[in-house]
Amino acid sequence: MDDFRIIVDKLDYAFQPIVNTRTGKLFAVEALIRGYQNIGFKSIPDLFDNFFDKKILYKIDLILRKKAIEKFNHIKIEDLKLFYNLDNRLLYMPDFEKGNTNKILKQLNIKESAICFEITENGSMQNKLMVNKMLNNYKSEGFNIAIDDFGTGISGLELLYLSEADYIKLDRFFIRDINKDSRKKLFCSSIVDMAHVMGIKVIAEGIETTAEYYTCKDINIDYIQGFLISKPTLNILHIKHTYENIPNLFKNDRRNKTNNLIDKDYIEYIEPLSINSNLHDLFLYFKEFPSNNFVPIIDEYKTLLGVIYEVDIKKLSYSQYGLSLAQNVSFKSKLSSYIKPSLSIEVAWGIDKTLEMFNLRGNESKGIFVTKSNKYIGFINVNNLLSLSYKRNLEIAQNQNPLTKLPGNNQIDKFIQNSFKSDEVTHIVYFDFNDFKPFNDYYGFRQGDRAILIFSELLQKSLRKSAFVAHIGGDDFFVGFRGKKFEKVYKKINQVQQEFKQSVSSLYNEEDKKKGFISTKDRFGINREFKLLSVCSAIIEITKYSNQSNFDKILGKIKKDSKLTDAPLGSSILM
Repeated sequence: MDDFRIIVDKLDYAFQPIVNTRTGKLFAVEALIRGYQNIGFKSIPDLFDNFFDKKILYKIDLILRKKAIEKFNHIKIEDLKLFYNLDNRLLYMPDFEKGNTNKILKQLNIKESAICFEITENGSMQNKLMVNKMLNNYKSEGFNIAIDDFGTGISGLELLYLSEADYIKLDRFFIRDINKDSRKKLFCSSIVDMAHVMGIKVIAEGIETTAEYYTCKDINIDYIQGFLISKPTLNILHIKHTYENIPNLFKNDRRNKTNNLIDKDYIEYIEPLSINSNLHDLFLYFKEFPSNNFVPIIDEYKTLLGVIYEVDIKKLSYSQYGLSLAQNVSFKSKLSSYIKPSLSIEVAWGIDKTLEMFNLRGNESKGIFVTKSNKYIGFINVNNLLSLSYKRNLEIAQNQNPLTKLPGNNQIDKFIQNSFKSDEVTHIVYFDFNDFKPFNDYYGFRQGDRAILIFSELLQKSLRKSAFVAHIGGDDFFVGFRGKKFEKVYKKINQVQQEFKQSVSSLYNEEDKKKGFISTKDRFGINREFKLLSVCSAIIEITKYSNQSNFDKILGKIKKDSKLTDAPLGSSILM
């Protein structure tokens, strides 16, 4: 007990950068303890277990907390946050009390908003009431909350609900090889969408490769952390304002580029109010802007913090003594008590994501706020959102097949072009019905359309979650897979072929089904027997070594040869 200060003196903090996914600008640093091996501990959990057993965990944590904050204070970069890991067992310490972090910050002239406490979901729900109390304490004092290692525990969603977290940190398990694992990508994408609807930003931990970065960018993860950016460093002079490899990766992304960016004409600039304003300023704002029934609130760095609705302060502002009370220094009230979460999107997400976000919470919102690198830039009202929706639906309609509503040849061409620019292995599949014209002539075009729709629905049901599904036209279809092994693609395509053969038989009369063929004239007017409908498939593998000039030649040959077999036929494009 007497030498615990000597132990703490031997510990130090390394900082690992957390940066904006698109710009590479430093957003925060995470404080990571170093030196525990030198004092006989195998890991950080071992160290803290020892402090907990001796009932000095809170006492030690305060000292370590001050040490981390003091070192953080020497990083001369504006608008920077410190992410500090909080051991949930602090609650059980007899000397735990509120307000000690504020004292440290006051001494160092640091604002509470600069500190984000990370809470690990593992084991954190053993005492829900106490955890909730601690979270409420820290949030009421102006600190941010992040859920660390999200997805690794069984209580993550419950903790997310209770904590009203500002950030989620996706655990390294889900980020490792996310570009190769469609289930990980689907899981993380769903979590990102849910978080954004709740007004929560998402951080991906442990990014080490360019491919992992691109996948995280694609699913709109807000911030990234890992060796691709920087390893943790003990020397704060090594911490940069911007990590240039990230904007370079973003700029040089040779894969699919979005063409549905939001036109700035749809974004209205509503004058914001600073969080440092008081109630009197708020009253005057609504008098100066009588058409506004809400005001966006920003901090000194233009970060969007939320929104205040006029209706929530109306009773006080219109009372006999409301304005006088607001001007009274002794009655000053922080705007934070009136701020409500705002629905917001990053301008780079584009129209589709904007409309999706609004549709998920549209009945609760008057529109959607727009940010750029987390900074407030404006607001899209409901009327403009409707205009955007109409414009986007028109664009989609012009580029989709009128019968199946699937993407058409423009999107197919883009997919193929991007496949030759990507480092990722791509498999593209061409489907063509066998003997469709005789069937169409014999049973009529309505039955022909039904056959096409049966196949379209089968493709969407079986493949849409893992692949790009499109309709070339008539009885020709296209499917594109990214990052899949040939064996898996072959198995899926073979299954689709077999299922279609069974499903489409329902379009024939009983007599033809029993015979297994129809008798009708071919294109030369000669009466022939044609087998019941089936579909052939040609699979082409494209790698980073494939030569695009060979594509058309190989495609023509493999499509022709695929007509001769009942199973998928595959080929790879070489240099």
